[in-house]
Amino acid sequence: MGSVSAAPRPRRRLPTPYLLLLPSVVLMALLFGWPLVSGIADAFTGPDGFTLANWSRMLSEPNFPAAVRNTLLLIAVVIPLQFLLALGMALLLQSKLRLSGLYFYIWAVPLAVSDLAAGLVWLTVFTDRGYLNSLLSVLGLGDGFAWLSYQNESTMLLAVVMAEIWRSTSLVLIIVVAGLQVIPKEYDEAAQVFGATFWQRLRHVTLPLVKPSLQVALILRTILAVQAFSVAQALTGRNFPLLVGETYEWFVTLQNPAVASAVALVVLGISIATSAVYLRALRQPEAARGTR
Repeated sequence: MGSVSAAPRPRRRLPTPYLLLLPSVVLMALLFGWPLVSGIADAFTGPDGFTLANWSRMLSEPNFPAAVRNTLLLIAVVIPLQFLLALGMALLLQSKLRLSGLYFYIWAVPLAVSDLAAGLVWLTVFTDRGYLNSLLSVLGLGDGFAWLSYQNESTMLLAVVMAEIWRSTSLVLIIVVAGLQVIPKEYDEAAQVFGATFWQRLRHVTLPLVKPSLQVALILRTILAVQAFSVAQALTGRNFPLLVGETYEWFVTLQNPAVASAVALVVLGISIATSAVYLRALRQPEAARGTR
């Protein structure tokens, strides 16, 4: 009796979810992975191979320390103000004020305005003969002030901060409103039954439940703040240097892609570091217990 041949083993196939994700993974690798690897290689490569000369040249540039300082200062000032404004506006919308839907659309209008256009709009406000100086002149409060002069760093920061807040607070508002919509009303009603004040309900009910949305908004907005360029460029040029603006200067004006890549990696490092801090500070209790 002849031996029975073993049945052929079935070929293992990739599970369907991985097959569906494969095109997105390939696309992300081509759009982000390859440029990242190329940028890292450029930052550490010179005519003779590996070098740190590009980093040395970046650090020796007089505007680089100011760009780092201004970028971090912009984050420290803009982000808290935007979140306070966005949370306040979202709570007003949740209270169902009259015409609240109209307010939402008005507050969301800046989302349709490009960064450069927003900078040009605020340039008409802060320029020497702009609307602000004209108003002050009419009120008899002065004949004009050089808000955007390189000698007045504080007022340049004020102009950029106001333009950034006007331009991008609506992005935070939409994310926070979306987070508030998924909170069951029964939680807030139960807190009211037990006599909780508005501030107690906000602290112990609303904010903990909206924390995931705040986390997303905080990370996204901080990354965009680190990448701020067009608004400051339109308002102040290089008088108020920012890191992304320095990347542009090295790449376009000075024709040095290697140093531009080094500055871009600094931007990437700040973005990753701040995102990691936010993820750790705002993680959910379940996630915190799971990491122990």
